[in-house]
Amino acid sequence: MDSATSDARTPLGASADHGFKIVVVGGFGVGKTTLVRSVSEIRPLNTEETMTQAGEEVDDVREVRGKSATTVAFDFGRITLDARNVLYLFGAPGQERFWFLWDRLFSGTLGAVVLVDTRRIDDSWYAIDRLEKHGTPFIVACNDFGGPVHTPEDVRHALDLDPHIPLVTCDARSRESGKQVLIQLVQHVKNRYAGPSAPVDLPRQEFV
Repeated sequence: MDSATSDARTPLGASADHGFKIVVVGGFGVGKTTLVRSVSEIRPLNTEETMTQAGEEVDDVREVRGKSATTVAFDFGRITLDARNVLYLFGAPGQERFWFLWDRLFSGTLGAVVLVDTRRIDDSWYAIDRLEKHGTPFIVACNDFGGPVHTPEDVRHALDLDPHIPLVTCDARSRESGKQVLIQLVQHVKNRYAGPSAPVDLPRQEFV
């Protein structure tokens, strides 16, 4: 597994003047923090707090018994594309009581990744609904938790996913896998706004 190690001291170049924002969203415990951490070139800003027994009264932890911390605001990471272009990553909190933050995070977003745990497919519906209401381009990425394998057709049917929405699989712990998810999202945004034959707006060496 090629998990990334990030250096918090990596400076942002003074010539960087174009920022592209991507939001990673999904249910509680699906791996949003892990994905941001894996692909970020800097040590991500995390707003994680230790989970307590009191939290079990408001958060459904039945499928995430091994989870010891949870995001209470958002995660933030960064990828430098070239000297002038930077990608900013925001991981949204998954608990229902923090969903009010999502609309603010969606503002000015290039696109979004809906991260899905196929063992808890119902947790993904709210994210997809909110993104559709905002008109934000998104793709769906099924994070591999080692459970039963589902066909893409089964997942699409369970999510009532439109045929034009890309559906991919990933391992949020893997830098390479996370990069491929982001590339798929950028390609989807390009196809939606510019057509399949138009050039991608981001630099050609993105995600190196």
